[in-house]
Amino acid sequence: MKVEQIYTGCLAQGAYYIESNGEAVVIDPLREVAPYIQKAARNGATIKYVLETHFHADFVSGHLDLSKKTGAPIVYGPNANPAFEAIIAKDGQEFKVGALTLRVLHTPGHTMESTCYLLLDEQGTPTGLFSGDTLFIGDVGRPDLAQKVASDLTQEKLASYLFDSLRNKIMPLPDSVIVYPAHGAGSACGKNMSKETTDTLGNQKKNNYALRADMTKEEFIKEVTEGLAAPPAYFPLNVMMNIQGYESIDKVLERGQQAMSPEAFEAAANETGALILDTRAPQTFAAGFVPNSINIGIDGQFAPWVGAMIPDIKQEILLVCDEGREEEVVTRLARVGYDHTIGYLKGGFAAWKQAGKEIDQIQSVDADLLAAILEKQPVDILDVRKKSEYLSEHICQAENTPLDVINESMAQIDKNKTYYVHCAGGYRSMIFTSILRARGFDKLIDVKGGFKSIKDSGKFNLSDSTCSSTLKN
Repeated sequence: MKVEQIYTGCLAQGAYYIESNGEAVVIDPLREVAPYIQKAARNGATIKYVLETHFHADFVSGHLDLSKKTGAPIVYGPNANPAFEAIIAKDGQEFKVGALTLRVLHTPGHTMESTCYLLLDEQGTPTGLFSGDTLFIGDVGRPDLAQKVASDLTQEKLASYLFDSLRNKIMPLPDSVIVYPAHGAGSACGKNMSKETTDTLGNQKKNNYALRADMTKEEFIKEVTEGLAAPPAYFPLNVMMNIQGYESIDKVLERGQQAMSPEAFEAAANETGALILDTRAPQTFAAGFVPNSINIGIDGQFAPWVGAMIPDIKQEILLVCDEGREEEVVTRLARVGYDHTIGYLKGGFAAWKQAGKEIDQIQSVDADLLAAILEKQPVDILDVRKKSEYLSEHICQAENTPLDVINESMAQIDKNKTYYVHCAGGYRSMIFTSILRARGFDKLIDVKGGFKSIKDSGKFNLSDSTCSSTLKN
């Protein structure tokens, strides 16, 4: 028996490959399916089923491409109604994979079709639970997402279903069962997930707030629904792609990897109105970039921030990347439904600069220089971290203008004023500054290293000390 978790940090997502006696299943595959097919081929195994725990909101699953390329049927639990051929399993139905059995446990609550798959070994002993977004390590699935696509559902009603699913279907299972969730810390599908990506059910019964044995349904609904941040705008759009279908990843990759000279790139930007997305590191971007491009670095929480910052998943996109990373960027965009990349700048920004094209820059200062400036005069500082981060600790002079609500934040900013912008480490502040610069705000200065550098310098009054208008001596 082989059970492998294939974890993708950018999405904090776990897909699963299970194999026994030359047969395999894949649970909740990512959009790019070649690695699963190659893994099965290396092992001399045949992929027998593609199992989906629910219609995902935070990423576009690879179920359709994987099924088409392997012939393996797609399986959903009860209540699913996809626009393509699939097995809609009954609660308790079992699927054989080699000497193993996967039993369907219908667990509505996160969504109405949410389903867990209980793994039984050769002797029929429960050994693993592929819990999707029903049960995480340290948390449970948020119950407010399905109401975005079904108007008759409320988050309280979904939370009530989730309570029953956990108590009636999951908690009675043996404590020794290993929980294999679809997400870990960093995912927006829950609010209190652990950094650990597996655990025993017994430990979760002891440590997961939502599994307290003495918890009433009313207490559960209150605790699960309070403190939920608004989900990213792309979530319901990804749900619909997962329900209705999508273009093959092969076509998306082919279209997105069209290499363009600086002249062709410039013409395409002017003729199509495509968004220019620069995925280089923040400070590399700041030193020089194609005018009106926005920066979302590939080496951060790339896909979630693309989803949060680009509201239209059908937006055409032109890429500026580090050379050799074009396929990676197109793939990671497609994972969250951004299928309309139409090409990239061949040779990267260096080719643009060498061609004598116009360039733009963003000024950056480090924490020490900002402190020196503050000693001479007051300045306006924008803290673009989440409100919770700001409330935890911040520079006394700073205003909170969170990146995740940038349109509302923008209303607070005066185009005629100079602002110093920081986040936690420098990733989000460059996204914020680049977007506003493309909208005509040209007096924003980035603070390198973000709040970490500010705090480490010891030169600023922070909110956990006595706030005043002067710096610490």
